Amino acid sequence: MGKSWGLFLILLARPAFCAPNKTFVLAQVDEITSLDPAYPYDNASQNVIFNVYDTLLGLSPKSPGRLIPKIATAIPSRKNGGISPDGRIYRFHIRKNVRFQDGRLLSPEDVRYSLLRFMLMDRPGGPSGLLLEPILGISSTREKGVSLKSIFDAAQKAVRVEGNDVVITLKRPFAPFLSIMARWSYVLPKSWAVEHGDWDGHWSSFSRFNNPQEDRSYLRNHMDGSGPFKLALWNSISKYVILERNDNYWRKPASLSRVIIRTIPEFSTQKLMLKTGDADAISVSPIFLSEVSSLPNVKIIPHLPRLTTDPVFFFTFRVNPTANRDIGSGRLGENGIPPDFFSDRDVRLGMSYAFDAQTFVNDALKGEGKRARSVVPPELLQTNAHFPYRSYNLKKAISHFKRAFNGELWKKGFHFTLTYNVGSENRMAAALILKKNVESLNPKFHIDIRGLDWPSFLDKSEKHLMPIFMRGWYADYPNAYNFFYAFFDSNGRYPLEQQYQDPRMDRLLNKFAAAHNRLIQKELDEKILKLANYDAPNIPVAHPTAIYALRSEVQVFYDNPIALGLDYYYIRKR
Repeated sequence: MGKSWGLFLILLARPAFCAPNKTFVLAQVDEITSLDPAYPYDNASQNVIFNVYDTLLGLSPKSPGRLIPKIATAIPSRKNGGISPDGRIYRFHIRKNVRFQDGRLLSPEDVRYSLLRFMLMDRPGGPSGLLLEPILGISSTREKGVSLKSIFDAAQKAVRVEGNDVVITLKRPFAPFLSIMARWSYVLPKSWAVEHGDWDGHWSSFSRFNNPQEDRSYLRNHMDGSGPFKLALWNSISKYVILERNDNYWRKPASLSRVIIRTIPEFSTQKLMLKTGDADAISVSPIFLSEVSSLPNVKIIPHLPRLTTDPVFFFTFRVNPTANRDIGSGRLGENGIPPDFFSDRDVRLGMSYAFDAQTFVNDALKGEGKRARSVVPPELLQTNAHFPYRSYNLKKAISHFKRAFNGELWKKGFHFTLTYNVGSENRMAAALILKKNVESLNPKFHIDIRGLDWPSFLDKSEKHLMPIFMRGWYADYPNAYNFFYAFFDSNGRYPLEQQYQDPRMDRLLNKFAAAHNRLIQKELDEKILKLANYDAPNIPVAHPTAIYALRSEVQVFYDNPIALGLDYYYIRKR
């Protein structure tokens, strides 16, 4: 990583009164969907998993860019023999005398099973690709031309146990691998999972386990980790989770005795809970900051860095025209657009220049963030160069729109629908800015804005029905490649939905993934960003920061911009 970024240790003054116990209550908007380490890909679920299941490596609470040993006793390196000279083989020495919360001893075979289970479950839209790509060199077990049996066999060979070590052989050198392992190498007991009807590790039962259409596993609502907390209760109807301290944790037990995480969608209710002491912490949108700033016994912690880019506008290069009202008539003019409307680079550039990102940061984020010059948070880039990017310029927008479709667009106009997910005020605000600016250029330009519930939004994106849509990205691990791959690789999350592909970009990304040398990474950073600026497959808007409002009873509060939520192990109350 090129630059450092902040981790906040907040030491609050002694409160006027102390809480009667060491229970920490978080009220949050997002809903927990599953407690199975291999299934969910949302922050709310992963935050619970992160606090119950240990990983091989971890993130330092004092320096978020630094890794620390957890279930592995050391961080593999070439110097200590943990990484082979060619950068493909990683050896993890497994800590002894670690017990799961039901008393079972953790073994290297548990680690192997957990990694294979995470990698091979591979449900649609799940996190399995985070391990599939570096270890097997594929993004999914459903890749065309590759049999499921060959993938299974390759995985069995790639992850093996040698004595007390787990040895992983990568398909090719993959520089961010250890960062991935620090976030996604959850360890669970194999015998416990098998006893409760989960995959037994064999090929004969694999077809029933791979690519599940629904989360029916026992592990969805039961947990048995080796981490600092254990699951006491998940009420999916009332939408809350209770975690209790694991007093047999292999490290010093946590200070908190209990954590309660409640899903409370309405800010007014969150605010009342904070005011009355029924919640210790809430995350606050900038638009609501003034409503909590003056509450008694409440401390505001603003400007918390996040490795995220949100919102981002995505152009779909080939829209599915079947029964698709989002493209109207399907022809260029004031009643619609053709399916390949955004395949025209001048259209994409016109939209990009018409968007005023700084106004969005000032008005929607209230200064809680910075405008994005690329899809990658600058803290993760090796380059300090002033790489090319587009800023708000209506004259340039007009110039590109006049060139689009050989001059026909300016004469005929266009009409399409821009889609965002309901509940994201920031994405809606950005959509309104783009609509206003573009429509001001030509009376024949028309953009409708539609908000969809999350399931409908995901369904339309997978079917390529939205000509332009809005999403964001929160780092899965602290490396620029995580953003580059998701936004630009032809097999990445968003290019697949956009039907965007540039072989030149794929080649650059393959080189970047294998590059351990920072000078080479810096050179590739600049080439990737330059090509992305030319292709313009998206409009990155902002890198927002976060705000927490805390009760004064919270004495120590660590905020790590890499963790998917709070690490309750380090939080302390009086």
